[in-house]
Amino acid sequence: MKLSVLVPVYNEERTLEEVVRRVCAFPMAKEIILVDDGSKDRSREILTHLQEANQRANDPLNQIKIFFQPQNQGKGAALRTALGHVTGEIVLVQDADLEYDPADYSALLEPIKKGQADVVYGTRFAGGGAHRVFFFWHSLGNRVLTLLSNMLSNLNLSDMEVGYKVFRTETLQGIELKSRRFGFEPEITMKLAKKGCRFYEVPISYHGRTYEEGKKITWKDGLAALYYMIRFRFTD
Repeated sequence: MKLSVLVPVYNEERTLEEVVRRVCAFPMAKEIILVDDGSKDRSREILTHLQEANQRANDPLNQIKIFFQPQNQGKGAALRTALGHVTGEIVLVQDADLEYDPADYSALLEPIKKGQADVVYGTRFAGGGAHRVFFFWHSLGNRVLTLLSNMLSNLNLSDMEVGYKVFRTETLQGIELKSRRFGFEPEITMKLAKKGCRFYEVPISYHGRTYEEGKKITWKDGLAALYYMIRFRFTD
């Protein structure tokens, strides 16, 4: 079984090499598909270096694939590009910062490997490893959006907006993603719920960043998420 790790990248020069190192350290055959979304720092240079080093190493467990967006379009757009190059049986979304730790991969993959789940979401709100304390309003907004998502999808998720999402590749077939930024989270949730997919949640660790440290999501993305979950619940 092969894993496809999708990594959208935007201005992550400080964490990019370490994230790729941690992903590579997970002992499973995988392709790591990194899509630079118009970075203005050294991210593109670092990605090129990582790909060249991977080619020289000829690592049988890790194949690094790099793609460059012509301009910044958002996380959803970067993931659409990455999904077009997937060859693994399982797809896992990995942010390029260090908020989410690849040490959690084993737990995230287990329900799919056992044939119990089609989709696995991490959750920052149901135990798990160490986690950095949230901003109050950010946490409250997350919970409100998850509640509304559950009402519309008839799921019982505790953390719809979580970055760690894992899918059996075949469950994504026929799904056309349309949102560009962080609307990916509610869009994919609504569309997979309408397909009747089996969802599981797994507790994960979380090491959140401040906005000064590079966090990108804002209250505007919260309003957009509300729009997207209503839109994709009732239309395609």
